[in-house]
Amino acid sequence: MYYVKIKCPKCKETAELASDFTFVKCDHCNLDISYGEYVKYVAHNDVTYSDILGDYATSTEGQTDGTLDEWN
Repeated sequence: MYYVKIKCPKCKETAELASDFTFVKCDHCNLDISYGEYVKYVAHNDVTYSDILGDYATSTEGQTDGTLDEWN
């Protein structure tokens, strides 16, 4: 397995992304999270990325949660 160098979302130093996208590790601040957690962290903490991800989300305006009975 090899690692891709990426920017740590926590300390902004160099972190490593596993080539199979299973985890992100940073030796500088001891960050050790899954890639999915990394994407969520970046999306919620960096305005640039949250704006981009917002472009792909559909609008839920005017919708309700519904009930389990409606999940048929």
